[in-house]
Amino acid sequence: RIAGGNDKQGFPMKQGVLVPQRVRLVLSKGHTCYRPRRNGERKRKSVRGCIVAQDIAVLALVVTKQGEADIPGLTDSNVPRRRGPKRASKIRKLFALSKDDDVRKYVIRRELPAKEGKKATTKAPKIQRLITPVVLQ
Repeated sequence: RIAGGNDKQGFPMKQGVLVPQRVRLVLSKGHTCYRPRRNGERKRKSVRGCIVAQDIAVLALVVTKQGEADIPGLTDSNVPRRRGPKRASKIRKLFALSKDDDVRKYVIRRELPAKEGKKATTKAPKIQRLITPVVLQ
């Protein structure tokens, strides 16, 4: 799947602009290809259309389906997720917990390497939206 790209002069491709060349659009907050510097600021910027033509220099691609053979360095190794969920309801969903189970016991902890003269420690995120007796007061 094509995720985006740039042409030879460095102008980014914008999704939804159905032309194979460059156009000048008025862009505001929330649009891709533009970051406003002031409140309410709009600016006319040059962007490329989303149709791939011969003057595209860079294409950003996303692998959607894995084929029979592995691509070395891309699909041959499985990299584990660095962090688990932080929100209480997402932790419950991941481990199929009921409302009565203690979410704090199921937080995914990250191992930290041992420093000089100290033991190896673990680090866990602060659980968000956790209902405790203090919250219910």
